[in-house]
Parts: sequence; structure tokens; C-alpha cells
Amino acid sequence: MKISARASGFALVLLAVAAGSPGVRAESEVEAQRAKVRTMRDTVLAELYQLHPGTKARIKEAAGYAVFSNVGINLVLASFAGGHGIVVKNGLLGSSETFMKMGSAGIGLGLGVKDFRAVFIFSDKAKLAAFIDKGWDFSGQADAAAKSDDKGAALAGAATVIPGVEVYQITKNGLALQATLQGTKYWKDKDLN
Repeated sequence: MKISARASGFALVLLAVAAGSPGVRAESEVEAQRAKVRTMRDTVLAELYQLHPGTKARIKEAAGYAVFSNVGINLVLASFAGGHGIVVKNGLLGSSETFMKMGSAGIGLGLGVKDFRAVFIFSDKAKLAAFIDKGWDFSGQADAAAKSDDKGAALAGAATVIPGVEVYQITKNGLALQATLQGTKYWKDKDLN
């Protein structure tokens, strides 16, 4: 009986070691989620650079940028969406990352799933800091039509939702002609930061 109890105890210790400690496992899951968001960012930026090559230089020169992936579902009279993203603050000593979430809900006629990616380019440092620290809530109307040519300071495909912030919205069909941020809220992801 003593051997059986010792063997059982030893087996439990081996299982605990094999499974890893909860802190290590939780940290590896967090890092896996961060890696997934970074991969999404890289994929979306590559797609944006292909659709609009001038954005690569604009992002490099900007105070920072944010990339979000969002999947929305429209169910007859209601719509819901959620996604993840990353904000990269450019600086003289390198860049820093902040992981964020987004969500939206609305009422409107429709049925289907809308998958889109959004890239925010912040030329204004204060707007970037406010976005990171306080998040944004586009509860009211927050749509902006894209410019049709390169006249003035605006670029083709870019929608200026707030002065100092350009938004590129990418759908299955390429760059959207209108950035739709209605009812969308952005906030820091407590689990990934």
C-alpha cells in the first residue's frame, strides 16, 4: 500500500511538472496572443502597402500607428463586432507597443458578416497618446469619405476622421471608400499589456 501511495504521489508530481506552473503557462498563452496580433499587423500592413505604397513612408514618419482586425456580424436588426489590434508609438529610441481591443454594437437592417481591417496613422502625438491612454469611443456618427485624388494634404484612400489622424479601412475588395467607425470603442487590452 505504501508503494502505491508513493507511486501515486510521484505520478502527480510528474504531471504537475509536465503541465508547467500556471504562471508560466499563462505567460506563454499571453505571448502567443501577442504574436498572433503582431502577425495580423504585419499582414495588414503588407496588404496596405501593396494597395497604397505611399503609406509605408507616412507610417515611418508618423508619431505612431494602429492596426486592428475586426469581424462584424449583422443579424437582421442588430450588428455586433469585435477585434484586436496593436498601437505602435514611433520614437527616437525605438518603438513601443500597446495591445488594444475594439468592439461595436448597433441597430440597423442587414444580414451577414463583415470582415475588415483598419490602419490609423497618427501625425499628432497628443491624439496618439489620448488613443492609447483613454481609448476612443465613436458612439455617434464617425464616418469619413476617402479622398479621390492626391490634392492637398490628404492622400487617396485615406479618411480623416479626426484632425491629425488618418484611417485606411481595408475590406475584401481593397481600400474602402469610407471609413466606418460608428458605435466603435477602442480600449487597452489588460490581458496583453
